Amino acid sequence: MDGELVLLIPRGGPRSGFDTLPALITDAGERARTRFLEFFTATIRNKNTRAAYVRAVGQFCEWCEKRGLQLESVTPVAVAAYIEQHTASKPTVKQHLAAIRMLFDYLVTGGVLPFNPATSVKGPTYVVKKGKTPVLSAEDARRLLDSIDPSSLVGLRDRALIGVMVYSFARVSAVVAMRVEDYYQNGKRWWVRLHEKGGKFHEMPVHHKAEEYLDAYLAAAGIATDKKGSLFRSAYRRTGKLTGRSMSRWDTFKMIKRRARTAGVSDRIGCHTFRATGITVYLQNGGSLEAAQQMANHESIRTTKLYDRTGEQVTLDEVERIVL
Repeated sequence: MDGELVLLIPRGGPRSGFDTLPALITDAGERARTRFLEFFTATIRNKNTRAAYVRAVGQFCEWCEKRGLQLESVTPVAVAAYIEQHTASKPTVKQHLAAIRMLFDYLVTGGVLPFNPATSVKGPTYVVKKGKTPVLSAEDARRLLDSIDPSSLVGLRDRALIGVMVYSFARVSAVVAMRVEDYYQNGKRWWVRLHEKGGKFHEMPVHHKAEEYLDAYLAAAGIATDKKGSLFRSAYRRTGKLTGRSMSRWDTFKMIKRRARTAGVSDRIGCHTFRATGITVYLQNGGSLEAAQQMANHESIRTTKLYDRTGEQVTLDEVERIVL
């Protein structure tokens, strides 16, 4: 049973994954071990969510074990004490509590425990009214794109990748997962198909600049007919030649940092900056929140609202009226 966990759950110790089942679970019997495995391998399909929940539960189990707690002796007071002493940021603490609560729910429905000790525990209050993702101005975004050398294949790839993110409001994970066939013609327009969280996909018409970038990249790469192949492919070190493998989010992050420094814009930006920049510029140019929500494929308009920075300039103008 433990061997299955090593294969299916990220490794690296209690902070990043499980090499073996926590003692809190193994000491509770076979049913608890089986149910614990099922929770991580069968109910959580997104690998990033699974990794985050593994870290959260791993830290909680380690905390309980150090205090001599058994699974059946974990009480609401114990869970509350763990949350109270947690030193991470409020969003992280809330995520850890959610992971613990979901795990105990699964153990209760599986008949391992009589009740969920985390149900009544409240997490820290955390209200977000404005996003913290660094956003580029339209001028800086344009300067960054124009700074990329289009005479190299890697340059064409990087420009097309950033173009898709900024003009389609796309998440980096959805962009690097694209296949060549996910850029397709529908009538007179070209579209992109983005594979989003939870196995969903989102389709968007392509902005004319993104279309220009994609066409130039595909022509230079010679991969237009490889429909099932990765669209944005990694390169062989400094050779400038592409592999058959998709770029990773980490590859993209490093590329963005490098391109930002070359362009002379803030290197505090990351992959999500271009999604945020596209939405912000769209709203600043008179776009509606409702349309932005649909284009960004947000479940809630409150999430889209986090990118609305249009009121910042108004606030600055009003402050400057204070003339002394």
